[in-house]
Amino acid sequence: MEKRIVINPKTICGKPVIKGTRIPVYLILNLLAAGYTFERIIKAYPKLTKKDIKAALDYAQFLTKYEEELIPQISHNKVYA
Repeated sequence: MEKRIVINPKTICGKPVIKGTRIPVYLILNLLAAGYTFERIIKAYPKLTKKDIKAALDYAQFLTKYEEELIPQISHNKVYA
């Protein structure tokens, strides 16, 4: 993960990106959440490899592994858009 994800304040406002690209980690995660396969992501972004996509997942896992509960409890009576 450390070799594939970089953060540079001069690149996309310091968002984590795949090294050597301007492809942010959040974009890869959004595509996966939307049901894209690794192959479909690579077809859309040929600079990416399966290892890059896996690194994006590893990075997200790393960030959330020790995260404290920062999101308020969601009430079952409210609807969130």
